[in-house]
Amino acid sequence: MWQKAAASFFLYLEVEKNASSHTISSYRQDIALFFTFLENQGWLPRWEQLTTLEIRAYLAYLHECRYARRSIARRISALRSFYRFLVRENRLQNNPFLDIRTPKLEKKLPKFLSFPQVDALLALPGADDLGRRDAVALELLYGTGCRVSELAGLVLERVDTGNRFVLLYGKGAKERIVPIGRLAAQLIDDYVQGPRKRLLAVARKQGCDRLLLNHRGGPLTDRSIRRIVDRYITALSDSQHISPHTLRHTFATHLLERGADLRAVQELLGHANLSTTQIYTHVTLENMTKMYKKSHPRA
Repeated sequence: MWQKAAASFFLYLEVEKNASSHTISSYRQDIALFFTFLENQGWLPRWEQLTTLEIRAYLAYLHECRYARRSIARRISALRSFYRFLVRENRLQNNPFLDIRTPKLEKKLPKFLSFPQVDALLALPGADDLGRRDAVALELLYGTGCRVSELAGLVLERVDTGNRFVLLYGKGAKERIVPIGRLAAQLIDDYVQGPRKRLLAVARKQGCDRLLLNHRGGPLTDRSIRRIVDRYITALSDSQHISPHTLRHTFATHLLERGADLRAVQELLGHANLSTTQIYTHVTLENMTKMYKKSHPRA
């Protein structure tokens, strides 16, 4: 049964690839959608002997359902990884998805905030315990460029406010050291010495080692952090869509605009390939072009 094979694949992602729960959930949905399609077409019994004809029929189905190109590419990538795992485990001889081309993606430049927008956002949290926790979350998202999953998983012992750095545990079980600013270090110290202790006292179970806690003294989840950011964006009354990842884009863009080395930004972001970081050079170039056209008398 494909369910048993998929369960082994998800375990492989969790244990060997150290994939986040969000990534595994996405794989689970993408694979389930494909096998639902096979079942509706009556092709499920031969799921281990698929040809490009069935896969192209699935691609046509996704297009008919008006999925975005990026969504289609992600779903095919998930299935390619699943069948590659089956070949590696000697369940299959060939991966039928190797010859399938994913749709060419439109290049979208990442959105980022201006300096005044960042200042306004970071000034929003209140002075109560949860507000001071939220101030730490927003400051770290912008100040380190970390992913939401990295922030949610950040434990107290990986934070060194004396030397002003945090040790982030990123994709593929890779660790990286990222410096933090003086203000961020002060916000963390104030939060840990006061609000965090009081939040921890609420918990009836054993103490949590995560830096950011919820109102019950447990760990703040990825989803909760996203809700926190959404709440402050709503309070900011900003029309553009902003997510925690927008703050990561903003971190990289602001560094490059102020002369940071591209490879240094790559290390800070935890990108495996420099090409992933290079998209921000296009953003800064576009921004400089706009400023030139607006400001230069002969533009």
